[in-house]
Amino acid sequence: MNNILKWCAIIFVGIILAGLYKTYNPIESNFFPKCPFKVVTGLKCPGCGSQRAVHHLLNFDILKAAEQNVLLVLSLPYILLGLTFDSLKNPSESLVVWRNRLFGYRAIIIVLVVVIGFWIVRNIVSI
Repeated sequence: MNNILKWCAIIFVGIILAGLYKTYNPIESNFFPKCPFKVVTGLKCPGCGSQRAVHHLLNFDILKAAEQNVLLVLSLPYILLGLTFDSLKNPSESLVVWRNRLFGYRAIIIVLVVVIGFWIVRNIVSI
C-alpha cells in the first residue's frame, strides 16, 4: 500500500510540475529557481537552460528546447531507455548485456566526459 501511495504522490507532483513548466516560461517567470553556479560565476553549468528546454519540450518545440540545452534534449532517449531497463522485472540475458554496455562503468565514464566536455565547450562558444 505504501508503494502505491508513493507512486501516486510522485505522479501527482509530476503532473503539477509539468503543468507549471508547460504554462509558464521560466525565463519570463520569477518563481523558477535560478542556477546558483551561473549566479556566482557568470558561467553556464551543464544543466543551465534545462528548465527552459523542458518548457519548450512540453510545448512541442524541440528546436527551441535544443537551443536552450541541447544535451538535455539529446539525453532524453538515453534516460528513457535506462528507466525502461530498470522497470523490467526479469530481463533476458541479452537485455542484461545491453544494459551493462549502455549503463555500466565504461558508459558512466563516457557520460561524465560528455557532460564535462559540453560544460567547457558551451562556455567557450558563448564568450
